[in-house]
Amino acid sequence: MMRKIFRFLFKLCLWFVAISVLSVLLFRFVPVPCTPLMVIRAFEQKANGNEMHSSHDWVSIDEISVNMQKAVIASEDDTFLDHNGFNFEAMQKAYESNKKGKKLKGGSTISQQTAKNVFLWQGRSYFRKGLEAYFTMLIELLWSKERIMEVYLNSIEMGDGVYGVQAAAQHWYGKDAKNLTAYEAAGIAAILPNPLKYRATNSSAYINRRKAKIVRLMRYVQLDYNANEKKK
Repeated sequence: MMRKIFRFLFKLCLWFVAISVLSVLLFRFVPVPCTPLMVIRAFEQKANGNEMHSSHDWVSIDEISVNMQKAVIASEDDTFLDHNGFNFEAMQKAYESNKKGKKLKGGSTISQQTAKNVFLWQGRSYFRKGLEAYFTMLIELLWSKERIMEVYLNSIEMGDGVYGVQAAAQHWYGKDAKNLTAYEAAGIAAILPNPLKYRATNSSAYINRRKAKIVRLMRYVQLDYNANEKKK
């Protein structure tokens, strides 16, 4: 009996690895049509008695303002172009801050956030975190940094029912993603920690301070995807 159980679990693991690798390879070339969070939010809207609504328009990295790319690096992951998926220093700082009972902070990189948003559900269990690390390693291995950024900016939540930078640019500023200014891009990046609570326009004083800080940090971001690929 134990041998049969072990054989079943072994085959299950093999199938999981095969399907996950194939999925990551597929999305290396194909736009991500939907994410688990989009589905979860739709059910939440329905459960709350609201009409289900969602805006998501995929655009290539060439159609996304460089300002937007720099803004998320400045605000979310300043070592994105240098690390291999994880920023252990940031994770340690987040752990120490949370242990002291301060406001809960995350140490997730853009790569980790992409893995979570595209392949997994929301949550803080060790099991989900383990899967997040696994998928992060896969996309770092099989995708370029430019592709990770492209998928990230097309998949993350940027407002109520708003997913991806093209939908966000239209929602918040009435323009295409390729035309975002530095301050507008900073406005979207500033609300990413909680896009259901904060607004990119008519923002609170806290968000306005974040915008100003992000714009300052953007000046120091050197966006060179090719340089990173040469290091691999």
